[in-house]
Amino acid sequence: MRQRFVRMHNSPASADMSAADRPAVKRRRPIYLNVLAIRQPLPAIVSILHRISGTLLFVVGIPLALWGVQASLASAESYAAWKAMFANPWSKLVLLALAWAYVHHLLAGIRHLVLDVHIGLDLPVARQSSAVVLVVALLVTAAVAMKLW
Repeated sequence: MRQRFVRMHNSPASADMSAADRPAVKRRRPIYLNVLAIRQPLPAIVSILHRISGTLLFVVGIPLALWGVQASLASAESYAAWKAMFANPWSKLVLLALAWAYVHHLLAGIRHLVLDVHIGLDLPVARQSSAVVLVVALLVTAAVAMKLW
């Protein structure tokens, strides 16, 4: 294969041809790519969830925390009303989602920092650390769920 490649490029006919004159190589490309049907590896899933958890914390977590700080500084009654709002089961689910987002984002961020210093780049270790991040985040979230209910 390599000799044929070298011979083709060293032949006088191909040396005189410009890139526009060479025949185009037609590759079969997918017409429709269903991103949701592709089976992602575990490190990719953790990376995607890291982005989702960061967005969730930014869009929901920060405004909710600022609202709680504002309510606590305004008066005792406004803080009691803010706190009473979280007695609702739907509010507890939001808090649980934010707890998962916080823990997952923290653990995945630490994992990414470790990968940035070239520790754990081998595929088996990367898969293992991804699994650890997922399991520990779910266990801590389960502990928070037991505390909330």
